[in-house]
Amino acid sequence: MKSLSTDAHLILCLRFGAFCCFAGWTWAHWYWEGPYGALLWSDGTYSLAESLGLSWDQFVGTGADDGFVQKWVSRLFWPYAACMVLSLSARPKAWWHLAGLVVGSGLLAVLSYAKYVAAQYQPPMFLEHGGQMLMPIVLVLALQFGPRHRSTILTACLAFVATFAGHGSYAVDWWPTPPNFYAMTSVILGVDYETAKSLLLVAGMMDFVVCIGILVPFLRRSAALYGAVWGLLTALARPVAGMSWGLIYWGADQFVHETVLRAPHFVLPLFLFLVWRPDSYEPVHGCEPALPGREPERVQASK
Repeated sequence: MKSLSTDAHLILCLRFGAFCCFAGWTWAHWYWEGPYGALLWSDGTYSLAESLGLSWDQFVGTGADDGFVQKWVSRLFWPYAACMVLSLSARPKAWWHLAGLVVGSGLLAVLSYAKYVAAQYQPPMFLEHGGQMLMPIVLVLALQFGPRHRSTILTACLAFVATFAGHGSYAVDWWPTPPNFYAMTSVILGVDYETAKSLLLVAGMMDFVVCIGILVPFLRRSAALYGAVWGLLTALARPVAGMSWGLIYWGADQFVHETVLRAPHFVLPLFLFLVWRPDSYEPVHGCEPALPGREPERVQASK
């Protein structure tokens, strides 16, 4: 009974992360526009328009949402909204529910690839979206095999490491640190550029420490807890630094969704922290799949 209750809370945690991620991107697509410019506005796009017998204005539009691309990009919020609902309604063995979430993960992967191309093919840009891309997959695995199954845990760990390694690579300036990193640090903490640079360096080093710590049995819960707290703080940094009483809606329409869509950055570490509780390990189908690095302990059938 205790195991079932624990599993229900773990799945609820994953549902919350997937729901928020899709909800944030639904708002971004509906209110603004998806970040597909680097993929759409290229020579390849022009060649495609010509092959379809369309002029550039017919294919792209004139700026009044009257082109083929503009119309369809503006409708992309619908599949994200559908995945948002599926995050809450999906059930084990409901194959079309689970398939819909897998498609949603694919949509997030395309979106992340577009941002990667826009960033001049910088690997950290794609890596840091690992948590968002894999969040629906972790939920599907948890629903299908159980939240403490080895495949669920390993996928969550992969998403965790990808996100924090991507952030860390930017923070330590292995790739050019995005200006908004400095801006948010300076505005929130009230420090100058040099101090912000030093703080980001320390934060980036910690990102790599927890990436290693999550793989070490006696450190993983501490690493996951740090990741959950740090992931929440960095997600909240967007509205904290950007919102102002002088803006329309206080700037909530511009910045709140930036926190919401980053929910996997703190939900996945929280999930790992909870699933690795010492009192939560109970055999699942005759083994203990939630303990990476340990051999499964077979349960002897009672005669």
